[in-house]
Amino acid sequence: MFEELNPWWIGEKDKDLKELENLKYFVYPKWVDKISLSPFSLNFIIGLRRVGKTIGIKLLIEKILKKIKNPFSIFYFSCDILESYRDLLEIIEEYKKIKEKKEIKTSFIFLDEITLLDDWWRAIKFAIDRHWFDKDVLVLSGSSSLLIKQHLETFGGRMGKGKTIEVYPLNFSKYYSLFFKEFFQRKGKEVFENYLETGGFLAVLNEKLTEYEYVSIIKADIKKIERSTDIARDVIRSIFLKAPTAFSYHSIAKDSGLSVNTIREYIEIFKNMFLLAEINYKGLDGKIYSRKEKKFVVRDPFLARALSLWTKTDLKKDFLYEWIVQEHLLRKFGEIYYFKNSYEIDCIARDLKIEVKAGKPHRKYPKGVRILEEEEIPKFLIEISK
Repeated sequence: MFEELNPWWIGEKDKDLKELENLKYFVYPKWVDKISLSPFSLNFIIGLRRVGKTIGIKLLIEKILKKIKNPFSIFYFSCDILESYRDLLEIIEEYKKIKEKKEIKTSFIFLDEITLLDDWWRAIKFAIDRHWFDKDVLVLSGSSSLLIKQHLETFGGRMGKGKTIEVYPLNFSKYYSLFFKEFFQRKGKEVFENYLETGGFLAVLNEKLTEYEYVSIIKADIKKIERSTDIARDVIRSIFLKAPTAFSYHSIAKDSGLSVNTIREYIEIFKNMFLLAEINYKGLDGKIYSRKEKKFVVRDPFLARALSLWTKTDLKKDFLYEWIVQEHLLRKFGEIYYFKNSYEIDCIARDLKIEVKAGKPHRKYPKGVRILEEEEIPKFLIEISK
């Protein structure tokens, strides 16, 4: 198993990197260069499933192989085939024996999709506390920030020089660069229409992933944390039916017949799975009112299509456009808000105030509010991503 997952040990090339050569569309994931490779480091890579975390790790391994003498210094293992943290601990111990036999001082250990394994953190903490990794670099990937964040305190003082890196689908700027170097208004519109279908998932663009398959992935992840897929579907359906207006947890609870605490729990799960983002109200006084009604953003057009399919709800362009603009601003500034009284501002990000007009009736807005017309969206998304 070790040789199959670490083909460089026997002088062979990784099969994922071989497949990469045959893909029509590919963008080098720049987040790879942010991973700390200085011992000791414990790095966490978190993000949506099928967003490119594994291929990013394999590209980093290829890069490290060019700089080291002993290929056994690099160890990769996919944790989705394990049953418990005890299995993981056994795997780590086995590699530790190989490392000692090969007289390796510094190793680079990659444990992929570790959050799919119950109590994974126990094995890692045990090994760190026994100084097994003092001169090593660890890179752990996972699909849910919830399963990382709730254990970050456990690793307080144990990450060394490591970093936590979040990975997202391509933004529109990187997506457009797959087709053209310079921006052209007509081409921008054509590429944007395609982006509405595929989102920023290269796997979709390369015809390796469908909406049906992604719904299955979402349901499997929800079952993994022992939550109800029926409740999850009902909560998402309610959000789609109310979008793009702001609403409360109470209104979702009323629709679904569930408690407010249950709604809050599931929305928190969706946020930590990188499916949803939550936008709070910001008043004219500059204060954030977290108890007021909220807006919810589905974080990628392809995700929106998959969730629409799952919940059997319509996906209207007006709120899809709004979600896309909000997501791009959120990635750029880290936080965004909305405002509403006699008029509404969809996105407030620092000094920017944006109202996405696509499909909405004309109305007057105060000075300083930019009305973003449908045909302006592609160029705006590229400019905001610079």
